[in-house]
Amino acid sequence: MSTNDKKPLDGKFLERMDADLAGLAVQQLRQALEHNEFELYFQPILALAGKRRYPMAEVLVRMREEERSLLPPGEFLPVLEHYGMMPQLDRWVVSRVIECLASGTRLPRFTINVSGQTLEDARFVIHVGTQARKAGVPPASLLFEIDESDMLARPKAAVRFSNAIKALGCGLLIDGFGRRAVSFAPLKALRIDYVKVDGSIVRRLLTSDVARTKMNAMVRVAEALGVGLVAECVEEQDIVTRLKALNVSHAQGFGVYQPHPLDSIAGSLPA
Repeated sequence: MSTNDKKPLDGKFLERMDADLAGLAVQQLRQALEHNEFELYFQPILALAGKRRYPMAEVLVRMREEERSLLPPGEFLPVLEHYGMMPQLDRWVVSRVIECLASGTRLPRFTINVSGQTLEDARFVIHVGTQARKAGVPPASLLFEIDESDMLARPKAAVRFSNAIKALGCGLLIDGFGRRAVSFAPLKALRIDYVKVDGSIVRRLLTSDVARTKMNAMVRVAEALGVGLVAECVEEQDIVTRLKALNVSHAQGFGVYQPHPLDSIAGSLPA
């Protein structure tokens, strides 16, 4: 998940909520899932080398309010997580993305964020395989993003998920990498395809020797392992230039491409 799109979860959020208000929030979220009241956006990921300029895009989730305004994830994800509803949302996203792929799109691949709860849900991968098979969509067109914090908190579940999703033919990406100590050791068992470098490193590439040293180290190891490197939160063209000089393979952020509604994908993607 691009750092442009996420907010840290407030651990006191639900404690401050009145019980009746929390119940209403859960009911609203269940209705939103049942009646397709979430909206999906896509943010293309730029290849810094190669023939295809945008080989994939991350899928972002918003929720519609009655006034048709859109709520960002930080407003509804805490409730979904608290009540164990994240696998339901993740299934809904997968189904909508597969529908988009089946109807035809200029983008060959989408990255989909999965929660820590979903890593523990063995039925999720079955859902992915069933939906892709029914729609005639190649599983390789789906790339699942696991946040580094979820990978470290649930290492056994992450490995099980990786084995199952890779057996299906889908790809795997670790998000938020470098937010803590930079180490590829926990990633080896997951057979990942891409690592997304945390925005706290990317934003400081023009001003910090430490950030550049970290990125250089990640590039060398990623190349040795055959793993693609995506720099997130790229907001300036000067950073794009620096990433190219460092041999980083991909870039994502508002300075590369603004998120657009998934429904508009056929007419909005430049060549």
